[in-house]
Amino acid sequence: MLLIVLAYLGGALTILSPCILPVLPFVFSRADQPFVRSGLPLLAGMAITFAAVATLAAVGGGWVTQANQYGRWLAVALLGIFGLTLLLPSFAERLMRPFVSAGNRLTEFAQADGQQVRASSSFLLGIATGLLWAPCAGPILGLVLTGAALRGASVGTTLLLVAYAAGAATSLAVALLIGGRVFAAMKRSLGAGEWIRRGIGAAMLLGVVAISLGLDTGVLARVSTVATGGIEQKLVDLLSGGTAQAKAVNNETATPAQTATATDAAAGPAMMRAAAPADAPLSLPVEGELPSLSGAVQWLNSPPLTAQDLRGKVVLVDFWTYSCINCLRSLPYVKAWAQKYRDQGLVVIGVHAPEFAFERNVDNVKRATHDLGVDYPVAIDNNYAIWRAFGNQYWPAHYFIDAKGQIRFHHFGEGDYAHSEQVIQQLLAEAGHANAGAMVSDETVAKGVQMAADNADMQSPETYVGYERAENFADHGGESHDRVHTYAAPAQLALNDWGLAGAWKVEAEQATLAASTGTIVYRFHARDLHLVLGPGKDNKPVRFRVSIDGAAPGDAHGSDVMADGTGTVTEQRLYQLVRQPGDVKDRTFTIEFLDPGVEAYAFTFG
Repeated sequence: MLLIVLAYLGGALTILSPCILPVLPFVFSRADQPFVRSGLPLLAGMAITFAAVATLAAVGGGWVTQANQYGRWLAVALLGIFGLTLLLPSFAERLMRPFVSAGNRLTEFAQADGQQVRASSSFLLGIATGLLWAPCAGPILGLVLTGAALRGASVGTTLLLVAYAAGAATSLAVALLIGGRVFAAMKRSLGAGEWIRRGIGAAMLLGVVAISLGLDTGVLARVSTVATGGIEQKLVDLLSGGTAQAKAVNNETATPAQTATATDAAAGPAMMRAAAPADAPLSLPVEGELPSLSGAVQWLNSPPLTAQDLRGKVVLVDFWTYSCINCLRSLPYVKAWAQKYRDQGLVVIGVHAPEFAFERNVDNVKRATHDLGVDYPVAIDNNYAIWRAFGNQYWPAHYFIDAKGQIRFHHFGEGDYAHSEQVIQQLLAEAGHANAGAMVSDETVAKGVQMAADNADMQSPETYVGYERAENFADHGGESHDRVHTYAAPAQLALNDWGLAGAWKVEAEQATLAASTGTIVYRFHARDLHLVLGPGKDNKPVRFRVSIDGAAPGDAHGSDVMADGTGTVTEQRLYQLVRQPGDVKDRTFTIEFLDPGVEAYAFTFG
């Protein structure tokens, strides 16, 4: 019920966002008609269509996105024609003639002043508007879509999206009722009905042009998130009490949060991670039973394990994915604990839940676990079955299970390793293994890419290149979806803006270089810069050259780059491209690819 309320309020706030502008003319085209017969069916069609399309897109994959693109273009064409009929009555009269005998009159969309419209025609107009509506993915919608993407199709998913759409429809209905009265008054006093109708027609055509140019999902979406994101986040915090689930939205929208450090005491005892005195027992209440592990599609380094097999053992379940920088930075500690406490009864299980499509490839996971030195059991959770069984929302996430099979503690995100190790020691002591020894030292594990982030001087967020989650793309036209387009990188970039140069095909998850050379630029502020990259479909190596502020990186080069800036993409993984010594300041990063086919997924920083 709480999430339904949040979703409804988030939808209602949409009217404050510039991203609603392209659909307002379609809504106000019914402002001078009876609300129950005209406005209400239009808003219902819009809300139902959005909820249906968003549900499918959240759980159905790329084919749904592609299908919706065709639906959007069909709706653009339909509403463009509708706008012309409002602007040019003679055009509407000529256009409707072939359809008179079939009873499908287009003039139902553009009745003259004083005539009544049919509810069915308004509902159809609402369906077309729903296909075009691209609300900003602020914190609340991000929370809804994150759950939808990970938990799969359900009545609950659709209900939340319907609540979001209903909130938007409610605020639009209020505006429509007010607008209808204003228009009626104007017509009575000025006889301006014909000019109002033509003005709405012109506004609709402008909306069609804006949508066709991608402004609704490009420029307006970026402005809109800023406009309402703070209000939405305050609602989330107010109504959720600061729960970890709600705080995930701040880190990523529409997908699982990759970084989260839920420290809020209001989230309950399990979320409180303040370090206790070394000689005091930790408060570790029972949070539930160890769920089934049977959903794994394959196991590495071990035969399949069950909850029954693990009785009598202390278990650490680590949700990770191999290109996630946050997972990589916590991995050395997990490996050290697995090795140190193995003989005392600790079993570490890595649950590999993929974020990108290439991480579903079991051979890629096998190679990564080998290269990373992971020798404990790894469950390949490509279907998110174990993820859902735990009700998990984060990478990385650590769940600590006692010898009775009870979950006693969990920790989300990086850091607080000493407290996590205290939990392990206490659970082992409860199981009769009290000889813990010295704790793992940070200096023995934190090296290279896996070194802890410099959070005190990191001002750049994780940034996705694929259009599904892209933000701060510095091109007024936005990214062109699923087709090759030639981009020109801006000469000047604001902090955390980025751009492409050359011919790229931008898809939902990644951008693929479609020419012999191409460039990505990013204005960042952090010690480290990483980029998830992969070679093309043919798996041929791709050479690249990195520069910082126009010069070779020198001693600021990352582990995957030479001092002169050269490097090669040989496999799909995270590449460390910059590690700066000394003071950190705003810098412009440039990577030029010297071969075609490279795939770029996401920037992360440290």
